[in-house]
Amino acid sequence: MSGVTDSPLAGPSSAHAHAHAPVPPADIVLPCLDEAAALPRVLDAVPDGWRAIVVDNGSTDGSAELARSLGATVVHEPRRGFGAACHAGLLAAEAEFVCFCDCDGSLDPGLLPAFVRRIADGETDLLLGRRRPEGRGAWPLHARAGNIALARMLRRRTGLRLRDLGPMRAGRRTDLLALGLTDRRSGYPLQMVVSAADAGLRVTETDVPYRPRSGKSKVTGTWRGTWQAVHDMRAVLRRPPAGTAPGAVRPGVPR
Repeated sequence: MSGVTDSPLAGPSSAHAHAHAPVPPADIVLPCLDEAAALPRVLDAVPDGWRAIVVDNGSTDGSAELARSLGATVVHEPRRGFGAACHAGLLAAEAEFVCFCDCDGSLDPGLLPAFVRRIADGETDLLLGRRRPEGRGAWPLHARAGNIALARMLRRRTGLRLRDLGPMRAGRRTDLLALGLTDRRSGYPLQMVVSAADAGLRVTETDVPYRPRSGKSKVTGTWRGTWQAVHDMRAVLRRPPAGTAPGAVRPGVPR
């Protein structure tokens, strides 16, 4: 199995067909910790007819109240952790398709209908947004370095040739729930990809613009935060696939 990136050579007939294909509604999970500054423009970009699920992870800046006033469904997740917030949103979702997007203004939720359309059309099962930075400071050097290291480890573990493990992604709710994800910290996004690959789902990526975020990242805003995330994700890569006998050695997996 290998990750696939969009080809720029799609013909006009294909592009025309996609432009007019109906897009099924989806729920968008937005993990949130003190993102009041970015929330208005993030929620304004949510496609019409889609439900924004803002998962408040202990904000003290009024994010939850603001999100509710702007029409979002608000879920409170008291256990701190990016994975805890994402999974609470997944459990609260009801639509056939579920998308995930950061709530800091760095990514555009308006791009997600194209993700869902490709999944609905049978092109892929889990589609990730490959971040392409736009603007100074959009993606700090230490965060890129950590991402490159993880992409290499992921390739050794699963064979997926992905270049990013970004937070913008979409899949079918039933597929995602069936993965039985257990990580509740920074390893959650990687565990989703690894578990999907182990389950035989097709995992692909497509380019998305990545802009400077509002405020400071809680995960990759510092070297310490970045390498804590890398530590969490390495632990995910060391877990055996479901059904693997305890102590079994898998070629290429870092020990």
